[in-house]
Amino acid sequence: MRNLFLGVLCLIILSFANAQQTFHINGVQNTNHNYYAFINAVLHVNSLTTIENATLLIKNGKVEAIGQQVTLPANSVVVNLNGKHIYPSFIDLYSNYGITDDKKETPSSFGPQYENNRKGAYNWNQAITPEQNAFEKFSIQPEKAKELQKQGFGAVLTHKHDGIMRGSAALVMLGSEKENIEIINNKAAQAISFSKGSSTQAYPSSLMGTIALIRQTYYDAEWYAKGGYHTEFNIALEALNHNANLPVVFDVRDKLSILRADKIAKEFNLNIILKGNGDEYQRVSEIKITGRPLILPLNFPKEQCLEQNGEHGPSNAQ
Repeated sequence: MRNLFLGVLCLIILSFANAQQTFHINGVQNTNHNYYAFINAVLHVNSLTTIENATLLIKNGKVEAIGQQVTLPANSVVVNLNGKHIYPSFIDLYSNYGITDDKKETPSSFGPQYENNRKGAYNWNQAITPEQNAFEKFSIQPEKAKELQKQGFGAVLTHKHDGIMRGSAALVMLGSEKENIEIINNKAAQAISFSKGSSTQAYPSSLMGTIALIRQTYYDAEWYAKGGYHTEFNIALEALNHNANLPVVFDVRDKLSILRADKIAKEFNLNIILKGNGDEYQRVSEIKITGRPLILPLNFPKEQCLEQNGEHGPSNAQ
């Protein structure tokens, strides 16, 4: 591990990314557009491809070329790595990095709240907010970014972790430039969960109600797309249909909810990525059949042994 090159690929890109183009800069502006060439490296392109004695060529924060026979431009800044390794950075696909918290909702009265407190042409339920955009709430957090970089992360998919339909998620770099530079893709995915979150509305009050609300919202969106928009304007349904082609990051809290989310995805032809919690091995055969990609935690549950359908769970997971 002593030859591990700690400046992993995405972090290198972060370090040499140019300043913003549309914002005024006080003082002297750095207009250096040199190439940066990292030579004699062991370059891990992906899990299947490794190139020995490789060169990585970067300009303006972007990879220009990789390989063993890369021609270096005359203005290249050359860094000899002497056989050290360059790896792609990790990307955290379930993050709320840089998302500012809104003011918490408060009940309008001491009794149950049945209507949405939010004024406007929104969904009738406070927990259904597909019109939210993470990029509109995003601001860089340099200290938090440094912590994530030390763990090997170079980018995150971030969104507000509150509510059932949470809106769009943004793919952002963990750099210290202006937000307009760090945002790579302003709408990279949608986000959904089975948790009502901070909504003060009485409904839904159960998992069954949450599932019913998700399904009804998708049916409403279908009706809206087929002509319902002539009858009414609905900000939530408009956004849900507009983002329909985006993948959906679905936050589930246990192994059984993975199967519930899969049924919803099949019913409405959703491209979902499931964010689990580490107990998936207890239903591994059923979950495998779904074919859904999973986002799993790196910390494992305490040692235990399960017997189910004649199968034993891992007894040495720490």
